[in-house]
Amino acid sequence: MAEFQAGDEERSARSDSGHAGGYWYDQAPSGHRERAREVLEALRLYRAAERAMRRRTRDEMSMGENELLALRFLFRQPEHAARPGELASYLGISTAAVTVLVDRLERSGHVRHTADHADPALTLVRTTEHADEDVRHTLGQMHELMYGVASRMDAEAQQHVSAFLREMADAVDGVAPAGHGA
Repeated sequence: MAEFQAGDEERSARSDSGHAGGYWYDQAPSGHRERAREVLEALRLYRAAERAMRRRTRDEMSMGENELLALRFLFRQPEHAARPGELASYLGISTAAVTVLVDRLERSGHVRHTADHADPALTLVRTTEHADEDVRHTLGQMHELMYGVASRMDAEAQQHVSAFLREMADAVDGVAPAGHGA
């Protein structure tokens, strides 16, 4: 399945003529349905491009998906730090797996263990300056390009796109795996 998502999805978004082919959607919609299909096709193409970018980022930083997700999570936390159990919960992995992951990130210089200010008996995982520099170096240009696209939109378009993406996230999050009910 992952192989389909990584490669075939991009190809399935175009027909033999090079236009959006509607693989998942009506083949001959008209009007409003055609525009809706075009939006979904554009979203699918974006997702494929984003997956490819994440793969390139993992390769460049010599990290796995969970390591990148852990750094992303930590950067969003106050003081760029969290307890190992919080990382385990966020990543959906065991605390033993988090220990292995954090050890790898510590060896690469991306995180360090520190004492929790509120309770010195507890350990926090905190990003390092190296992690910040590495992520900025690797993702800086892409973030600038994406920000440029978003900032060229007028305020109304920005609001519409933001609302659309939030609603799409809610729709996707609300889907149970096949065979598990709605």
